[in-house]
Amino acid sequence: MTRTQSLCTLATIAALAAGPGLAHAKLVGKKVSYKQGKVALEGYLAYDDAVTGKRPAVLVVHDWMGISAETRRRVDMLATLGYVALAADVYGKGVRPTTPDAAGKQAGKWKGDRPGLRARVRAALDFLLKRPEADPARSAAMGYCFGGTAALELARSGAPVAGVISFHGGLSTPTPGLTAFKGKLLVLHGADDPHVPPAEVASFEQEAREAGLDWQLIAYGGAVHAFTNPGAGADKSKGAAYDERADRRSWQAMQQFFTELFSAAPSPR
Repeated sequence: MTRTQSLCTLATIAALAAGPGLAHAKLVGKKVSYKQGKVALEGYLAYDDAVTGKRPAVLVVHDWMGISAETRRRVDMLATLGYVALAADVYGKGVRPTTPDAAGKQAGKWKGDRPGLRARVRAALDFLLKRPEADPARSAAMGYCFGGTAALELARSGAPVAGVISFHGGLSTPTPGLTAFKGKLLVLHGADDPHVPPAEVASFEQEAREAGLDWQLIAYGGAVHAFTNPGAGADKSKGAAYDERADRRSWQAMQQFFTELFSAAPSPR
């Protein structure tokens, strides 16, 4: 048998082995209700039913616009990687800003109430980890912009997740406390982000260093705030704009981080 024939045979065997699972694969995406105390919240959950048993669980915290089509898209992307993912609802059921002014008021409210912000995100995490699809021993939280700030606050609260990722999130906090966190951190930052200036980056690095954490900060040259969001447009002079290279590279960095974090990939049918 030639090398080419051998490769073709192996490819055929792999295709036949994967066939039944692929044939029945279905991305399940749905709204889910949960509460923080008496407050009704509505998240978005997604997973691939081609994956059997428990799998790594990833919490996703939305940007300042609340749970949007872009948030759901990211959750679906994580589900296609074999994870069960939940978009946390920080603002509350039915609270979905439609203008920058409304979004700014909501984000400002929660940034000014860090204990409340931590509690909202923790309620979502607790709900996710109780899902039958989730493996609590393999869990992580991540967020975008406002959500990146929220994810880091979850870490500072000492939440039981293996890792936390911030995509172009704010890095400052009135209550530093990364010493309470036992997981790993990955910060994906736009090097030219005017909303997160060098002094803020340096302060965060010092906080992580003093906590003795396993942490990484990757700065993407030329990228500004919101670099993963196509809806942010292309005008970087406004301080927030989409950057295809930074988006692609940061998603790859996330996948590498999760591979290391979770050790074993989920098993398909």
